[in-house]
Amino acid sequence: MDGLRVTAGPFGARFEDEAAPKTCAAFRAHMSFTSEAVHVRWSGEGVWMPLGDLDFGVGYENHTSYPEPRQIILYPGGISETEVLLAYGGVHFASKMGQLAGKLFITLPSGLVSLRKLGAMTLWQGAPPVAFAIV
Repeated sequence: MDGLRVTAGPFGARFEDEAAPKTCAAFRAHMSFTSEAVHVRWSGEGVWMPLGDLDFGVGYENHTSYPEPRQIILYPGGISETEVLLAYGGVHFASKMGQLAGKLFITLPSGLVSLRKLGAMTLWQGAPPVAFAIV
């Protein structure tokens, strides 16, 4: 398994290859990946990285509307734009159209305190850069 670094911290991370192999493979194919973290408007305590109309070409896999803190989900587009969401607290994943479900495909094994700081910083100071890279 490849190591993964999410830089907005930086945070070590791991792909959930057993639970979401197609999503992990599709995301790896787009690595290294950079965006900006924006605080969620509808979902609770999380930040999201908008990806516009980027198509990862994968269907339903390991979907959830309630990622736990330190979990990252990929929403493949459809009702809303394609996005990656990182939960730092309680999240009920949604858009202005209602509840959404995303593919849980990355977990950060530690760093919850730092994630909460990232969430507060994003909410009050704006969009920090975020990068996903194989290490």
